Amino acid sequence: MSVLGSLTPLPAADHPELLAEPVVKALSRLPDASGVLVAEIDPDLADTAAFCEAYSSPPEFSANCVVVSGKRSGEVRYAACLVLATTRADVNGVVKRRLDVRKASFAPMDEAVELTGMEYGGITPLGLPEGWPLLIAPEVAAAEAVVVGSGIRGSKLAVPGAVLTALPGAEVVEDLARPA
Repeated sequence: MSVLGSLTPLPAADHPELLAEPVVKALSRLPDASGVLVAEIDPDLADTAAFCEAYSSPPEFSANCVVVSGKRSGEVRYAACLVLATTRADVNGVVKRRLDVRKASFAPMDEAVELTGMEYGGITPLGLPEGWPLLIAPEVAAAEAVVVGSGIRGSKLAVPGAVLTALPGAEVVEDLARPA
């Protein structure tokens, strides 16, 4: 079974119309983007649970990319966390310590959208702002492929874990994910 369920995947690099601009740029910099696939979806079904149900994509093959922020000495620090959809990122433990901030929380939606250049509900690890850490759960890193956003709500990507761990700023972090 395909991680994209009933959808027909296409080579993402050949379909920039299905991707946010930062994702197109990130794909062009990958040594081998051929393993990254894209499939068009109904934008109203972009949220993980609705997507999985509508397209018969197993939730254990979906990963959520969340933007987290925290402050230290007046400086706002950001990170993106990539965990399986069946888990949650340990924002107030592991992520807080990794960012070295007093309190970490999900970045406000408008801020995350503005900083990433991606649509809310479509934020993906490909094309994140330069310098941001990309914290990846070991289960995601080890996956043959996971479904993630494409930067827009109208499509999804299937990306091998090995491609994700090779992205700029990527770091596999033990205990990043907690049971949902």
